Amino acid sequence: MNDTRIAFIGAGNMAGAIIGGLLAQGVPARQLSASNRNPAKREALAREHGIRVEASNSAVLADADVVVLGVKPQVMGEVCQELAPHLRPDQLIVSVAAGITCASLTRWLGPRALVRCMPNVPSQLRLGASGLFANDQVSAEQRARAQEILAAVGLALWVEEERQLDAVTAVSGSGPAYFFLLMEAMTQAGTKLGLPAEVAQQLTLHTARGAAAMACQGDRSPEQLRRSVMSPKGTTERAIETFQAGAFEDLVEEALTAAADRAAELAQLPDR
Repeated sequence: MNDTRIAFIGAGNMAGAIIGGLLAQGVPARQLSASNRNPAKREALAREHGIRVEASNSAVLADADVVVLGVKPQVMGEVCQELAPHLRPDQLIVSVAAGITCASLTRWLGPRALVRCMPNVPSQLRLGASGLFANDQVSAEQRARAQEILAAVGLALWVEEERQLDAVTAVSGSGPAYFFLLMEAMTQAGTKLGLPAEVAQQLTLHTARGAAAMACQGDRSPEQLRRSVMSPKGTTERAIETFQAGAFEDLVEEALTAAADRAAELAQLPDR
C-alpha cells in the first residue's frame, strides 16, 4: 500500500476486520485512522489496533487518500452529507454498506471516484469473498488500492456493472447462511440417525471445512469432485439422487434469485 492513508468512517465489525487484515499485511498503524461516536468502541479500536480513533468523522479525513464508509445504510445519507464539505476531489470513496448505490452516494457527496463493495461475514476471519464495482471516475491506481484493501480480508473480485452486485449479494454476501443452514440440517439428520448431537455437529463442520478446502484448490471443479466421491450404486449416489429428486438445483436457483431481487428492492428504499 506504499504510503496510502486510509480513514474508516463508522468502524464496525467489517471495518475492524479490514483494519486487522491491513495491519497483518504490514500496513503501518500510522497510515490508518477511524471514527466512531461510541466511546467504548473507540477505546477498543485504539487498544486492539493501535490506530488513531476520533469521535468526529471529519477529524480523520484531512490526510486520507482513501475513505472507507462503513456506517449502517439507514444513516449513510446523513453521514455523507456531513462529510461532503470536508472531502478533497482526489480522495477515493469506498463503500462497504449494502444496498447504497453509486447514484445515492453521488447525490450526497457530489461527483467523485467511488467504489462499492459487497463483503461477507467470513471477512472477519480473513476468509471473505467480496465483489467490487468502480464508477468511471476511479483511476487505475485507485482501483488497485481498493483491490488491496479488500484483499486484506479474503478474495476480492471486480464486476463491470453495478447491478451485478445484487448477484454478488445473493451468491457470497448471503451465501454463508446457506451453508450454515445445510450444516444445521445435516447435524439434525445425523442426530436422528442415532449419532450424539455433538458428534453429528463436529462431523458435519469438519466435512464442510474439508470439502471447501478441496474445492478451493481449483484443480478440479465442484462437479468433478462430487462425481469422484460417488461410487456407482453407492451411498453417496443414493443421497445425491434424493437431493435431485427434490429439485435441489432449482430450489437453489430460486433462493438466490429471491435474494438478488430483494437486494435490488432494498436499494430503492427512501433512505438509500
